[in-house]
Amino acid sequence: MKLFVATDIHGSAYWAERVAMKFVESGADFMILLGDVYNHGPRNPFPRDYAPMRVAEIFNKLADKLIAVQGNCDSEVDRMISGFPFVRDCVIPLGGRRFYFTHGHIYNKNNLPCIAIGDVLIYGHFHLNEYSLINGVHCLNVSSASLPKDKGAYCIADERGITLFDFGGNIINSVLF
Repeated sequence: MKLFVATDIHGSAYWAERVAMKFVESGADFMILLGDVYNHGPRNPFPRDYAPMRVAEIFNKLADKLIAVQGNCDSEVDRMISGFPFVRDCVIPLGGRRFYFTHGHIYNKNNLPCIAIGDVLIYGHFHLNEYSLINGVHCLNVSSASLPKDKGAYCIADERGITLFDFGGNIINSVLF
């Protein structure tokens, strides 16, 4: 199974379109959005082409292949316009490991969830790209698509490893298991 991971769209229709396009191009089985899908949040500027209802239209077309993890900017009303589930966190077994997907505002490299050595924690929230191996756990922070502090990115995860790409298709980091 191949998973496509993106995060922190913050209501940008421009970046939602790019994420959806990269997902389709990747041939991944499922897309996991790591939260902050529609709302830009009080501390962030409006992202390019801020249009939350358009973002819902874009992602609702992929609803049967999409799981959204709830971020700190996501609210109950966001579920009302979404044809896909929002979950608190998501754990998917893949290649003998557990992949733990979360937004990052609670669990991250500095506060690991209950997870085993060799497992993988993938999160967003910080708008940075960073890989760390913490106490034997692979920790990957995927940058915001719309409001990155470095390069906007997405991740492909499968049983062989995790690869972080910028939206030009260039590899930022790759970890093979």
